[in-house]
Amino acid sequence: MTMRTVRRLLWGEIARSVAFVAAAFLALFYFIDLVDELQNVGKGGWQVKHAVAASLLALPGHLYDLLPIALLIGATYAMARFAQSSEFTILRTGGLGPGRALGLLMGLGALAGIVTFILGDTLVPWAESRISLVEAATRDVGARRGPGAWLRDSGAGNGAPSYVIHVGQAGGDGDFAQVTRYEFDASGLLLSRVVADKVNIDDDGRWRMSGVTRIRLTGDLADEATRLSTERLPQLQWDSRLSANVVAAAVLPLRTMSTPALYTYMNHLADNAQAAQLYEIQFWKRALYPLACLVMMSLALPFAYLHARSEGISLKVFGGIMLGISFVLVNNITSHLGLLQNWSPLLAAALPSLAYMPLALGAFVWLVRYR
Repeated sequence: MTMRTVRRLLWGEIARSVAFVAAAFLALFYFIDLVDELQNVGKGGWQVKHAVAASLLALPGHLYDLLPIALLIGATYAMARFAQSSEFTILRTGGLGPGRALGLLMGLGALAGIVTFILGDTLVPWAESRISLVEAATRDVGARRGPGAWLRDSGAGNGAPSYVIHVGQAGGDGDFAQVTRYEFDASGLLLSRVVADKVNIDDDGRWRMSGVTRIRLTGDLADEATRLSTERLPQLQWDSRLSANVVAAAVLPLRTMSTPALYTYMNHLADNAQAAQLYEIQFWKRALYPLACLVMMSLALPFAYLHARSEGISLKVFGGIMLGISFVLVNNITSHLGLLQNWSPLLAAALPSLAYMPLALGAFVWLVRYR
């Protein structure tokens, strides 16, 4: 039996099992999301079609979160079935050694990791941003505004003014709303305040503001004679170092950001002396998340070496699945612990994989040698 035939047999069986598990999970989560969204029908402009669309758009994010778990359950089921029917014993007799078996499953895990990374960097950010835009266009005004985001543009330096900007809402394609810009001089004194109803940011970082109210402080702030001058302008342009991608990354949820966008935004925060640890942890977690697929495959492989007549095989399979679920739980918890305990972002993201991979490989080696 050639390795190509063995690969087709193992990968095909695992892929079918994973697809079935993933479809079942997605159907369940779609039903839960739809019931939750239907409760908001009639609030603002939210309609049934919006609830259905939002629930469908949430599916890529659920698939991204569930793919490692589906991979573990599907692979564990397939490996246990091979062991129970003695098919894996036949494969071992035909020359499938432990090293080759591990290589086959790691290859499938690497392929699943690539799919996970592409999914998390393309389809998930697009779908999550569409959800945000649909909600912004249909919810009531109070819900649309939300907390917004604060950004800082330190200017060109050398005594140039610096700016602090609050953006209330992102509208897509470089459009933003409820924007307030505060201008400070080199000593930190407030010079002006600009409020714009809408802003469009082009590729060159030029802000085109419309519906502008500008308030300027003139004179010495310590002098009672200091006056405020207010003017209303239909449009105002401002050249800034803040691009549309950076502003959108700050306003929209983290799920809407790709790995390059996270990297760009965390560097922007660091350059402007703002806290960037949260985004650094999310960046490394996103970059290292595909390793979870390798961990899941390494956890599933030992079940192929269980004897069909051994006692409690179902309990052992259940225990393996619970171990994999605990990995996902720890993977989520370490992000919060890293933020609270001021851990290194790379360590907080890599710690679960570094802990569980040796555990899985140790169980595999023990079963091969002693069982």
